[in-house]
Amino acid sequence: MTENPITGPAPLAGVKVVDLSKILAGPYATMSFADLGAEVTKVEHPEGGDPTRMWGPPFVGDDATYYLAVNRGKKSVTLDLKSEEGQRIVHRMLEDADVVVENFKPGSGLQKIFDYRALSERHPHLVVLHISAFGDEGPLSDQPGYDMVAQAAGGLMSLTGEPGGAPMKSGYAMGDLGAALFGVIGVLAALVERGRTGRGQYVTTSLFECQLAMHVNWATNYFATKQRPHALGSAHPNLAPYQAYPASDGYFVVAVGNDSLWDDLCTAMGRAELATDPRFLRNRDRIEHRDDLEQVLTEVFAANTVEYWCRVLEEHAVPVSPIRHLDEIYDDPHTAAIGMIGTVDHASGPLEQIAFPVNFGGARPRLRSAPPAHGEHTDDVLEKYRAVSV
Repeated sequence: MTENPITGPAPLAGVKVVDLSKILAGPYATMSFADLGAEVTKVEHPEGGDPTRMWGPPFVGDDATYYLAVNRGKKSVTLDLKSEEGQRIVHRMLEDADVVVENFKPGSGLQKIFDYRALSERHPHLVVLHISAFGDEGPLSDQPGYDMVAQAAGGLMSLTGEPGGAPMKSGYAMGDLGAALFGVIGVLAALVERGRTGRGQYVTTSLFECQLAMHVNWATNYFATKQRPHALGSAHPNLAPYQAYPASDGYFVVAVGNDSLWDDLCTAMGRAELATDPRFLRNRDRIEHRDDLEQVLTEVFAANTVEYWCRVLEEHAVPVSPIRHLDEIYDDPHTAAIGMIGTVDHASGPLEQIAFPVNFGGARPRLRSAPPAHGEHTDDVLEKYRAVSV
């Protein structure tokens, strides 16, 4: 593995990525490649660039923080991809590249111009990652979509929220981010295969497909029972107790993953008799009597504070946590100890960023450079391509 003394581990050093994507899924994937050491060039339209540059407030300098969150470590060049000159330059870039990432709207002119079949024929070494809303086949394949559309169409909103309440999206953009992460996995696998065969390939994923992939136990529950699942608030469909409970001054979560932990919880609460209650003896019993269990635990936990219960349950090795806000997490000593917040030098001053969440040999990839200004590297990057004719 390549080690950069300034940036840390760089397992993808030498890999060149051309980023033709925008918004979140594609840019998050390409930022991940950049964090891992790849050379990533972001191609943006001369007028405005990536729309997320204006998804604010808040802003830092000219750019919205939304854009700044998913574009570090890249170089930005501006090209009109609908022009002959822009297309010629991009194809020259792709001759040098290993990976291209795009999320062109289905049926759009750009999708037709950069059709993967033509790209594969012209650049057989290239790994092409295409991210869409609903995939390349099927009745919905030509539909555009944003994260919340995928969360609604893919079932997440039907499983999120309180029982009987209004549907809710997740706090994170799980449609886009899920597609980004599966897209990264697909590209890395394709690069490994290219190492054996010498040929790239067309890799596709979609927000909808990745929502289904993340159903996991919800899907197998349904396949086994054919019963439509519904939102359970913070509760778990297969474990109990495994949810948030109100203490006297707020909420905290308890996660009992096996019957032994249930015994420990009962001891910690000073209610050892509950461990032998036939309604709660095994996990399957607690699921069957979920309402009774919730009523009993709610009464017990309401007698003291979040701080008290977290301390007592920790002493008995029962998984527990207060429900923390982001400012509390970012100021937490544990967050600092694992190095999950770093700083890059931005034109407006030091810019804090969340780091890549994987260590290599005990070392984390360091943040390499700030998200680029619109077209910041156009002249430097494109100098050698503009002068070449095809």
